[in-house]
Amino acid sequence: MQNSDSGPSLLAAARAGMVWTTADGKPVRIKRSHRRRRTVSATWSGDTMVVSLPGHFTAREEREWVPRMISKLESRQSAGQKRLAAGDGELMARAVALSERYIDGAPKPSSIRWVSNQNGRWGSATPASRTIRISDKLADMPVWVVDYVILHELAHLIEADHSAAFWRLLRSYPELDRAKGFLHGVDFATAKGLKNDGGAEGRTADAD
Repeated sequence: MQNSDSGPSLLAAARAGMVWTTADGKPVRIKRSHRRRRTVSATWSGDTMVVSLPGHFTAREEREWVPRMISKLESRQSAGQKRLAAGDGELMARAVALSERYIDGAPKPSSIRWVSNQNGRWGSATPASRTIRISDKLADMPVWVVDYVILHELAHLIEADHSAAFWRLLRSYPELDRAKGFLHGVDFATAKGLKNDGGAEGRTADAD
């Protein structure tokens, strides 16, 4: 399962004693752990991609799984970059569509934009000016999580606090509980200073 962009470099790496690189030449470090039984993960540690493998994996299994995880993490990163590159205009179009679909179009933001200064918050809204800010840390997350945060801030344009009325505005969103749980997990890990086995926080890809 190699994409056409990274295939040649991955094949070369396999033939050269499994010294791996990403499609754009960034180093890939392999980390083995005997605590891992079957889960494989990949994450970024600075400019190095770290692929974590079970300690019992053979060289053949490494050649099979490392390219998969490189491609998977690169694809996830690309999705986030594309989301940010699409810019605030695309974000506004999505917010309007979500408002109409799930909150009867009642919230009408005057602006919504990606920002990098949310200081631990995923999003914020100012009802008086009908403006919304969305953390750029969400760009790499699943689209249903991004949509939840957009909807959450749209609802704040109508209900300022987290009252029962606020949550009623969001009850029609089918991924509500799933997205809340996802972000609670991220917040918990961040608060505890937890890191995955790759040794870095942030963008990760996992597979069983």
